[in-house]
Amino acid sequence: MEKVFTDEIFKQQDFSLSGFPAGEYENCKFQHCDFSNVNFSGSIFVECEFSDCNLSMVQLNKTALREVRFIGCKMLGLHFDTCNDFGFEVSFDGCNLQHASFYNRNLKKLKCKDTILREVDFTLADLSQAVLLNCDLIGATFDNTNLEKADLRKATGYIIDPERNKIKKAKFSLQDVAGLLTKYDIHIE
Repeated sequence: MEKVFTDEIFKQQDFSLSGFPAGEYENCKFQHCDFSNVNFSGSIFVECEFSDCNLSMVQLNKTALREVRFIGCKMLGLHFDTCNDFGFEVSFDGCNLQHASFYNRNLKKLKCKDTILREVDFTLADLSQAVLLNCDLIGATFDNTNLEKADLRKATGYIIDPERNKIKKAKFSLQDVAGLLTKYDIHIE
């Protein structure tokens, strides 16, 4: 029988050593916890918040993330593309999310603020109406990505091919618009 945790707060726990109890977590908070290399596979998180946690290399196979907030977390090498599709909804604030994959993931209306998204794969993702505020997108992959009505005015470092991605009504800042023209090998001064 799967364990169910409701309205619990987990503080300063090192699950990388003790192991993580698989189960269903609803309205739980995880603060200053280490989950590095932990297996979340099959677990369900609903309306949970992770703050100042290390989630690097966590296995997410069939993990349900429904209205989950990540604040100030280290999250290197995560494969969100293997998560359960049903109700998938996440947000990131002040996170280090390098080398993650959102391949073919529905991220419509994603809220992402002050987050490092270097080398993140957004291939085939739906980022329509997403807001990427003060996000570092150096090396991020956008290929057949839906960015319609997305707001990247405060994002930096992106290279997006308008011919390979949907960008209708997306918002970009004038100073970073060169990232839309990189493939043409032109110089803008």
